[in-house]
Amino acid sequence: MTKGVCGIYILENPKTFFWGVATSAFQLEGSPYADWHLFDSFFEEKPEAVNHYSMYEQDLHLIRKLGVNAYRFSIEWSRIQPSQDIFNVASIAHYQEIIDELLSNNIEPFVTIHHFTHPVWFIKNYPWHNDNSVDKFCFYVEKLVKTIKNVKYWITFNEPYILLLGGYLDGCMPPNIKNKELAQKALKNILLSHAKVYDIIHTYIDQPYVGIAHNMAVFKPYRKNKFDMLLTKVAKHFYNFSIINAFLSGHLSINLPFSKSFEIDLPIKDKLDFFGINYYTRIFLKFNPFNFKNKFVDIIYQNKEGIGITDMGWEIYPKGILKVLKYASKLKVPLIITENGIATNNDFQKIQFIRAHLEKIKEAIADGINIKGYFYWSLIDNYEWFVGLNAKFGLFRVDEKTLKRKPTLSASFYAYIVKNWRMFDG
Repeated sequence: MTKGVCGIYILENPKTFFWGVATSAFQLEGSPYADWHLFDSFFEEKPEAVNHYSMYEQDLHLIRKLGVNAYRFSIEWSRIQPSQDIFNVASIAHYQEIIDELLSNNIEPFVTIHHFTHPVWFIKNYPWHNDNSVDKFCFYVEKLVKTIKNVKYWITFNEPYILLLGGYLDGCMPPNIKNKELAQKALKNILLSHAKVYDIIHTYIDQPYVGIAHNMAVFKPYRKNKFDMLLTKVAKHFYNFSIINAFLSGHLSINLPFSKSFEIDLPIKDKLDFFGINYYTRIFLKFNPFNFKNKFVDIIYQNKEGIGITDMGWEIYPKGILKVLKYASKLKVPLIITENGIATNNDFQKIQFIRAHLEKIKEAIADGINIKGYFYWSLIDNYEWFVGLNAKFGLFRVDEKTLKRKPTLSASFYAYIVKNWRMFDG
């Protein structure tokens, strides 16, 4: 191994490791046909977000400047199927142009099929707790997969548990429901859809790689008492581990406080070619008998390590990525960090964030964990759920008035890491 900039070790064999950046279509380009377009008033003033739909050639040039060999992005379902009986050929051609341009520059496209947003017609008539949702979604995916060419890497769902928490437990995301029983039905249908989509892709594409992107966090008790420790145990099992255990066994088991246990067999065992991990932070949990709104749980972020807090209010905790990678390695499939990033205007803080997390990934690989890629979130500043354009995750700044893209020191740093990729001798 060879030491490079800021003391980080960099990769020996670029062909064995994907270096990339990640985005989602709706957060870059909006869509007038999507549920979130109606859900967040932000889109009344900025319906096109940062206008990637029109400026995609410029943004692809930024990707080329980074020198990465992979790009994770999503195809916006509501643009392809704006109404139940319409498939928009022009929109499909638009995303095909992006794929073709990436491949012509030796950049592997990683396509996310579902990244939180839905066509309005779907969320109104067939939300995920409706069993018909599975057929409607899979019908769309089959059409998409039969039409889109030259994509090998597919991610079925981005962070299904965030969708579940926001859409069915907190009610802060479409379909804006607070109901545990409906949440259980929704999760069943989402995971069943993953299994069916896995089979669809393997039917129509030769030797594809199909995975899912799961958000994982480190949970710790705020105090060392039995209540906080119990909350932490429950959170770890539900949020981090239950989906991994379900892929291992074909059986989903969830036990939440003040709820009946949820047990169901699902045909998802071994329906993974790789497993995506989105990692950002550590969370402290505190039992609060007066917090009725949040089910007696206080969620607390603390700067325990002294490294800092992001503009999202999240603790910077690089050690955590090693912890979640170790548990996910039980799946015995390649792991890919499909998202890891920081919201900050401080470029030096962003550089240190990337450096510190890559150091821990290096440790994981040295421990024998099969990690095949790292995608920084995100390429450019874009719309962030609930906070608009205020969260600066991008390696490239976006001027909110002119939408001009501006390079940053963190982009140069990441490009240096990629260019000298000799870290994990493959």
